Amino acid sequence: MPTFDYNKIHAAWWNQTLEGKADVCWPGKIKYYALSSGTSEAGSKYLPITNDLLRGNRIVMIKQLLTLRTYRDIPVKSIGKGWLMIGGTTSLQKSAGYYAGDLSGITARKVPFWFQPFYKPGRKVARTKDWTKKLEEVVRLAPQWDIGFLVGVPGWIQLCMEKVIERYKLNNIHEIWPNLGFFVHGGVSFDPYRKGFEKLLGKPITYIETYLASEGFIAYQDAQYAKGMKLVTNQHIFLEFVPFDNKNFNSDGDLIENPEAYMIHEVEEGKDYALLLSTSAGAWRYMIGDTVRFVDKERCEIIITGRTKHFLSLVGEHLSVDNMNKAVQLATEEMNLSIPEFTVAGVPHGLFLHINGGWPAMIRSTKTF
Repeated sequence: MPTFDYNKIHAAWWNQTLEGKADVCWPGKIKYYALSSGTSEAGSKYLPITNDLLRGNRIVMIKQLLTLRTYRDIPVKSIGKGWLMIGGTTSLQKSAGYYAGDLSGITARKVPFWFQPFYKPGRKVARTKDWTKKLEEVVRLAPQWDIGFLVGVPGWIQLCMEKVIERYKLNNIHEIWPNLGFFVHGGVSFDPYRKGFEKLLGKPITYIETYLASEGFIAYQDAQYAKGMKLVTNQHIFLEFVPFDNKNFNSDGDLIENPEAYMIHEVEEGKDYALLLSTSAGAWRYMIGDTVRFVDKERCEIIITGRTKHFLSLVGEHLSVDNMNKAVQLATEEMNLSIPEFTVAGVPHGLFLHINGGWPAMIRSTKTF
Protein backbone atom coordinates (compact mmCIF):
# COMPACT_ATOMS: atom_id res chain seq x y z
CA MET A 1 0.00 0.00 0.00
CA PRO A 2 1.14 3.60 -0.50
CA THR A 3 1.86 5.82 2.48
CA PHE A 4 -0.51 8.65 3.38
CA ASP A 5 -0.44 11.94 5.20
CA TYR A 6 -3.72 13.59 6.19
CA ASN A 7 -4.23 15.57 2.99
CA LYS A 8 -3.57 12.56 0.80
CA ILE A 9 -5.82 10.08 2.61
CA HIS A 10 -8.56 12.68 3.07
CA ALA A 11 -8.60 13.49 -0.65
CA ALA A 12 -8.54 9.82 -1.67
CA TRP A 13 -10.85 8.21 0.91
CA TRP A 14 -11.91 9.98 4.09
CA ASN A 15 -13.84 12.73 2.31
CA GLN A 16 -16.29 10.04 1.21
CA THR A 17 -17.03 9.07 4.82
CA LEU A 18 -17.80 12.70 5.66
CA GLU A 19 -20.40 12.60 2.88
CA GLY A 20 -22.08 9.65 4.61
CA LYS A 21 -20.69 6.76 2.58
CA ALA A 22 -20.22 3.50 4.53
CA ASP A 23 -17.53 0.82 4.22
CA VAL A 24 -14.86 3.14 2.82
CA CYS A 25 -11.74 2.44 4.89
CA TRP A 26 -13.38 0.46 7.71
CA PRO A 27 -16.60 -1.58 7.93
CA GLY A 28 -19.70 0.48 8.62
CA LYS A 29 -20.44 4.19 8.71
CA ILE A 30 -18.23 6.63 10.62
CA LYS A 31 -20.36 8.39 13.26
CA TYR A 32 -17.65 10.31 15.16
CA TYR A 33 -14.68 12.42 14.07
CA ALA A 34 -11.94 13.80 16.28
CA LEU A 35 -11.10 17.38 15.38
CA SER A 36 -7.39 18.02 15.44
CA SER A 37 -5.59 21.14 14.34
CA GLY A 38 -2.24 19.37 14.69
CA THR A 39 0.96 21.27 14.02
CA SER A 40 1.48 20.24 10.42
CA GLU A 41 -1.63 21.49 8.65
CA ALA A 42 -3.39 24.84 8.54
CA GLY A 43 -7.01 23.75 8.90
CA SER A 44 -8.82 21.34 11.20
CA LYS A 45 -8.41 17.64 10.54
CA TYR A 46 -11.40 15.31 10.71
CA LEU A 47 -10.01 12.01 12.00
CA PRO A 48 -12.42 9.04 11.93
CA ILE A 49 -13.27 7.46 15.29
CA THR A 50 -14.90 4.03 15.47
CA ASN A 51 -16.19 1.91 18.33
CA ASP A 52 -13.40 -0.56 17.55
CA LEU A 53 -10.79 2.15 18.09
CA LEU A 54 -12.41 3.36 21.33
CA ARG A 55 -12.64 -0.22 22.58
CA GLY A 56 -8.94 -0.69 21.90
CA ASN A 57 -8.16 2.57 23.71
CA ARG A 58 -10.13 1.41 26.76
CA ILE A 59 -8.33 -1.94 26.85
CA VAL A 60 -4.97 -0.16 26.76
CA MET A 61 -6.11 2.18 29.55
CA ILE A 62 -7.02 -0.83 31.72
CA LYS A 63 -3.66 -2.47 30.96
CA GLN A 64 -1.92 0.72 32.03
CA LEU A 65 -3.89 0.83 35.29
CA LEU A 66 -2.89 -2.75 36.02
CA THR A 67 0.78 -1.77 35.78
CA LEU A 68 0.35 0.38 38.91
CA ARG A 69 0.68 -2.79 41.00
CA THR A 70 4.34 -2.93 39.95
CA TYR A 71 5.06 0.60 41.21
CA ARG A 72 6.87 0.92 44.52
CA ASP A 73 6.15 3.45 47.26
CA ILE A 74 2.94 4.69 45.68
CA PRO A 75 -0.04 6.04 47.64
CA VAL A 76 -2.32 3.01 47.33
CA LYS A 77 -5.23 4.85 48.94
CA SER A 78 -5.19 7.33 46.03
CA ILE A 79 -6.10 4.65 43.48
CA GLY A 80 -9.75 4.41 44.55
CA LYS A 81 -10.30 8.18 44.65
CA GLY A 82 -11.65 10.57 42.04
CA TRP A 83 -10.17 11.15 38.60
CA LEU A 84 -10.25 14.79 37.51
CA MET A 85 -10.01 14.67 33.72
CA ILE A 86 -9.78 18.09 32.09
CA GLY A 87 -10.22 17.95 28.34
CA GLY A 88 -12.44 19.06 25.49
CA THR A 89 -16.19 19.48 25.72
CA THR A 90 -18.41 16.42 25.38
CA SER A 91 -20.96 18.65 23.62
CA LEU A 92 -19.99 17.71 20.08
CA GLN A 93 -20.68 19.46 16.80
CA LYS A 94 -23.56 17.77 15.00
CA SER A 95 -23.38 17.58 11.23
CA ALA A 96 -25.19 15.59 8.58
CA GLY A 97 -24.89 12.04 9.89
CA TYR A 98 -21.96 12.43 12.29
CA TYR A 99 -20.59 14.21 15.37
CA ALA A 100 -17.22 15.96 15.62
CA GLY A 101 -15.15 17.26 18.52
CA ASP A 102 -12.07 16.70 20.65
CA LEU A 103 -11.11 13.06 21.22
CA SER A 104 -11.11 13.75 24.97
CA GLY A 105 -14.71 14.93 24.63
CA ILE A 106 -15.75 11.87 22.61
CA THR A 107 -14.01 9.58 25.12
CA ALA A 108 -15.63 11.32 28.11
CA ARG A 109 -19.01 11.08 26.39
CA LYS A 110 -18.54 7.31 26.20
CA VAL A 111 -17.19 6.76 29.72
CA PRO A 112 -18.17 3.20 30.80
CA PHE A 113 -20.76 2.96 33.57
CA TRP A 114 -18.35 1.41 36.09
CA PHE A 115 -16.01 4.41 35.81
CA GLN A 116 -18.66 7.13 36.21
CA PRO A 117 -18.51 7.29 40.06
CA PHE A 118 -14.78 8.14 39.83
CA TYR A 119 -15.02 10.52 36.86
CA LYS A 120 -14.82 14.25 37.58
CA PRO A 121 -15.95 16.92 36.79
CA GLY A 122 -18.99 14.88 35.71
CA ARG A 123 -21.11 14.87 32.59
CA LYS A 124 -22.82 18.23 33.16
CA VAL A 125 -19.62 20.24 33.54
CA ALA A 126 -17.88 18.22 30.80
CA ARG A 127 -20.54 19.38 28.32
CA THR A 128 -19.60 23.04 28.84
CA LYS A 129 -18.17 24.46 25.61
CA ASP A 130 -16.69 27.63 27.05
CA TRP A 131 -13.29 26.73 28.55
CA THR A 132 -13.33 29.65 31.00
CA LYS A 133 -16.77 28.70 32.34
CA LYS A 134 -15.75 25.05 32.61
CA LEU A 135 -12.67 25.99 34.60
CA GLU A 136 -14.76 28.20 36.90
CA GLU A 137 -17.11 25.27 37.59
CA VAL A 138 -14.20 22.93 38.32
CA VAL A 139 -12.77 25.47 40.79
CA ARG A 140 -16.19 25.96 42.43
CA LEU A 141 -16.74 22.21 42.88
CA ALA A 142 -13.16 21.40 43.93
CA PRO A 143 -13.87 21.23 47.72
CA GLN A 144 -16.58 18.60 47.11
CA TRP A 145 -14.19 16.10 45.53
CA ASP A 146 -11.55 13.74 46.86
CA ILE A 147 -9.15 13.64 43.92
CA GLY A 148 -6.51 10.93 43.59
CA PHE A 149 -5.66 11.33 39.88
CA LEU A 150 -5.23 14.37 37.65
CA VAL A 151 -5.45 13.62 33.93
CA GLY A 152 -4.77 16.03 31.09
CA VAL A 153 -2.38 18.30 29.24
CA PRO A 154 0.16 19.81 31.68
CA GLY A 155 -0.71 23.43 30.90
CA TRP A 156 -4.43 22.92 31.53
CA ILE A 157 -3.90 20.98 34.75
CA GLN A 158 -1.38 23.50 36.07
CA LEU A 159 -3.75 26.40 35.37
CA CYS A 160 -6.58 24.55 37.13
CA MET A 161 -4.46 23.96 40.25
CA GLU A 162 -3.35 27.60 40.30
CA LYS A 163 -6.98 28.76 40.16
CA VAL A 164 -8.03 26.40 42.97
CA ILE A 165 -5.13 27.51 45.20
CA GLU A 166 -5.90 31.19 44.50
CA ARG A 167 -9.65 30.84 45.09
CA TYR A 168 -9.37 29.08 48.45
CA LYS A 169 -6.18 30.84 49.60
CA LEU A 170 -4.20 27.61 49.93
CA ASN A 171 -0.48 27.04 50.26
CA ASN A 172 -0.62 24.05 47.91
CA ILE A 173 -3.12 21.77 46.17
CA HIS A 174 -2.75 18.98 48.74
CA GLU A 175 -4.50 21.13 51.35
CA ILE A 176 -7.75 20.59 49.44
CA TRP A 177 -6.97 17.20 47.83
CA PRO A 178 -4.81 15.38 50.42
CA ASN A 179 -5.08 12.05 48.54
CA LEU A 180 -3.79 13.42 45.24
CA GLY A 181 -1.10 10.92 44.26
CA PHE A 182 -0.93 10.69 40.45
CA PHE A 183 -0.69 12.91 37.40
CA VAL A 184 -1.39 11.19 34.08
CA HIS A 185 -0.14 13.49 31.36
CA GLY A 186 0.46 13.56 27.62
CA GLY A 187 0.11 15.69 24.53
CA VAL A 188 3.25 17.76 25.10
CA SER A 189 6.54 17.33 26.92
CA PHE A 190 6.14 17.71 30.68
CA ASP A 191 9.74 18.77 31.30
CA PRO A 192 9.25 22.54 30.69
CA TYR A 193 6.29 22.51 33.10
CA ARG A 194 7.78 20.35 35.85
CA LYS A 195 9.39 23.04 38.03
CA GLY A 196 6.35 25.33 38.05
CA PHE A 197 4.01 22.35 38.50
CA GLU A 198 5.82 20.99 41.53
CA LYS A 199 5.68 24.38 43.29
CA LEU A 200 1.92 23.81 43.56
CA LEU A 201 2.25 20.49 45.40
CA GLY A 202 2.50 19.80 49.11
CA LYS A 203 4.19 16.44 48.65
CA PRO A 204 5.65 14.38 45.77
CA ILE A 205 3.27 12.60 43.40
CA THR A 206 3.76 9.89 40.78
CA TYR A 207 3.90 10.97 37.13
CA ILE A 208 2.59 8.65 34.42
CA GLU A 209 3.22 9.59 30.81
CA THR A 210 0.86 8.50 28.03
CA TYR A 211 0.85 8.79 24.26
CA LEU A 212 -2.83 9.05 23.44
CA ALA A 213 -3.27 10.72 20.06
CA SER A 214 -6.50 11.36 18.18
CA GLU A 215 -5.52 8.43 15.97
CA GLY A 216 -5.34 6.02 18.91
CA PHE A 217 -3.63 5.02 22.16
CA ILE A 218 -0.05 4.50 20.96
CA ALA A 219 2.13 4.08 24.07
CA TYR A 220 2.17 4.44 27.84
CA GLN A 221 4.58 4.36 30.75
CA ASP A 222 4.30 0.89 32.28
CA ALA A 223 6.91 1.13 35.05
CA GLN A 224 7.64 3.76 37.67
CA TYR A 225 11.18 4.50 36.53
CA ALA A 226 10.94 3.49 32.89
CA LYS A 227 13.24 5.17 30.37
CA GLY A 228 10.30 5.90 28.09
CA MET A 229 6.82 4.72 27.13
CA LYS A 230 6.04 1.19 25.99
CA LEU A 231 4.49 0.96 22.54
CA VAL A 232 1.06 -0.68 22.29
CA THR A 233 1.56 -3.77 20.15
CA ASN A 234 -0.81 -6.58 19.15
CA GLN A 235 -3.88 -4.52 20.00
CA HIS A 236 -5.67 -2.03 17.72
CA ILE A 237 -2.77 -0.30 15.92
CA PHE A 238 -0.13 -1.66 13.53
CA LEU A 239 3.10 0.33 13.61
CA GLU A 240 5.79 1.02 11.03
CA PHE A 241 8.83 3.26 11.40
CA VAL A 242 10.35 5.55 8.74
CA PRO A 243 13.87 6.88 9.47
CA PHE A 244 13.62 10.65 9.86
CA ASP A 245 16.41 11.66 7.51
CA ASN A 246 16.96 13.38 4.18
CA LYS A 247 16.56 10.07 2.33
CA ASN A 248 12.93 9.78 3.33
CA PHE A 249 11.90 13.42 3.92
CA ASN A 250 12.40 16.61 1.94
CA SER A 251 13.51 19.91 3.44
CA ASP A 252 9.90 20.82 4.32
CA GLY A 253 9.39 17.65 6.36
CA ASP A 254 7.21 15.95 3.72
CA LEU A 255 7.48 12.20 3.23
CA ILE A 256 8.83 11.09 -0.15
CA GLU A 257 7.10 8.49 -2.30
CA ASN A 258 7.90 4.89 -1.30
CA PRO A 259 10.02 5.65 1.78
CA GLU A 260 11.99 3.08 3.76
CA ALA A 261 9.67 1.62 6.38
CA TYR A 262 10.80 -0.76 9.11
CA MET A 263 8.87 -3.01 11.40
CA ILE A 264 9.53 -3.05 15.11
CA HIS A 265 12.17 -5.80 15.04
CA GLU A 266 14.19 -3.84 12.46
CA VAL A 267 14.57 -0.51 14.25
CA GLU A 268 17.68 0.73 16.08
CA GLU A 269 18.01 2.49 19.40
CA GLY A 270 19.03 6.15 19.38
CA LYS A 271 17.64 6.97 15.91
CA ASP A 272 14.60 9.13 15.16
CA TYR A 273 11.70 7.58 13.25
CA ALA A 274 8.42 8.94 11.91
CA LEU A 275 5.42 6.79 12.79
CA LEU A 276 3.16 5.13 10.22
CA LEU A 277 -0.11 3.84 11.70
CA SER A 278 -2.70 1.40 10.44
CA THR A 279 -5.65 1.46 12.84
CA SER A 280 -9.08 0.05 13.55
CA ALA A 281 -10.57 3.37 12.48
CA GLY A 282 -9.53 3.15 8.83
CA ALA A 283 -6.10 4.79 8.84
CA TRP A 284 -3.73 2.87 6.58
CA ARG A 285 0.03 3.49 6.59
CA TYR A 286 -0.87 6.93 7.86
CA MET A 287 1.91 9.30 8.92
CA ILE A 288 0.78 10.82 12.18
CA GLY A 289 3.50 13.49 12.00
CA ASP A 290 5.30 12.62 15.26
CA THR A 291 8.88 11.42 15.51
CA VAL A 292 10.00 8.93 18.15
CA ARG A 293 13.27 7.43 19.35
CA PHE A 294 13.75 3.95 20.82
CA VAL A 295 15.47 4.07 24.21
CA ASP A 296 14.99 0.35 24.93
CA LYS A 297 14.30 -1.80 21.87
CA GLU A 298 13.84 -5.02 23.84
CA ARG A 299 11.00 -3.48 25.89
CA CYS A 300 9.68 -1.45 22.91
CA GLU A 301 10.16 1.78 24.87
CA ILE A 302 10.19 5.09 23.04
CA ILE A 303 10.31 8.81 23.72
CA ILE A 304 8.64 11.43 21.53
CA THR A 305 11.27 13.67 19.96
CA GLY A 306 9.13 16.08 17.93
CA ARG A 307 7.19 16.51 14.72
CA THR A 308 8.23 15.90 11.14
CA LYS A 309 7.40 19.54 10.37
CA HIS A 310 8.15 21.02 13.76
CA PHE A 311 11.88 21.60 14.00
CA LEU A 312 14.31 24.49 13.75
CA SER A 313 16.35 24.37 10.57
CA LEU A 314 17.69 27.81 9.71
CA VAL A 315 20.78 26.39 8.01
CA GLY A 316 19.94 22.69 7.80
CA GLU A 317 20.66 21.79 11.43
CA HIS A 318 17.24 20.13 12.06
CA LEU A 319 17.10 21.00 15.77
CA SER A 320 14.31 18.83 17.21
CA VAL A 321 11.65 19.76 19.76
CA ASP A 322 13.23 17.23 22.12
CA ASN A 323 16.54 19.11 21.95
CA MET A 324 14.81 22.44 22.59
CA ASN A 325 12.83 21.06 25.55
CA LYS A 326 16.01 19.60 27.02
CA ALA A 327 17.80 22.94 26.69
CA VAL A 328 14.95 24.76 28.44
CA GLN A 329 14.83 22.10 31.18
CA LEU A 330 18.58 22.45 31.85
CA ALA A 331 18.25 26.25 31.93
CA THR A 332 15.37 26.11 34.44
CA GLU A 333 17.30 23.76 36.72
CA GLU A 334 20.54 25.76 36.58
CA MET A 335 18.92 29.18 37.02
CA ASN A 336 15.98 28.13 39.25
CA LEU A 337 13.38 29.39 36.79
CA SER A 338 9.94 28.27 35.66
CA ILE A 339 9.43 28.45 31.89
CA PRO A 340 6.14 26.75 30.94
CA GLU A 341 6.05 28.20 27.42
CA PHE A 342 8.74 29.37 25.02
CA THR A 343 9.22 30.37 21.41
CA VAL A 344 12.29 30.24 19.19
CA ALA A 345 13.63 32.75 16.68
CA GLY A 346 16.78 33.18 14.62
CA VAL A 347 18.53 36.54 15.08
CA PRO A 348 21.21 37.68 12.54
CA HIS A 349 24.70 37.61 14.02
CA GLY A 350 27.69 37.98 11.70
CA LEU A 351 28.77 35.61 8.92
CA PHE A 352 29.92 32.00 8.68
CA LEU A 353 30.86 29.50 5.99
CA HIS A 354 28.18 26.98 4.98
CA ILE A 355 28.97 24.06 2.64
CA ASN A 356 26.04 23.38 0.33
CA GLY A 357 26.37 20.55 -2.20
CA GLY A 358 30.15 20.69 -1.98
CA TRP A 359 30.37 24.43 -2.77
CA PRO A 360 31.09 26.99 -0.04
CA ALA A 361 28.81 29.99 0.28
CA MET A 362 28.95 32.91 2.69
CA ILE A 363 25.59 33.32 4.44
CA ARG A 364 24.54 35.34 7.43
CA SER A 365 24.96 33.47 10.68
CA THR A 366 22.33 33.36 13.41
CA LYS A 367 22.03 33.10 17.12
CA THR A 368 19.03 31.19 18.40
CA PHE A 369 17.09 32.55 21.37
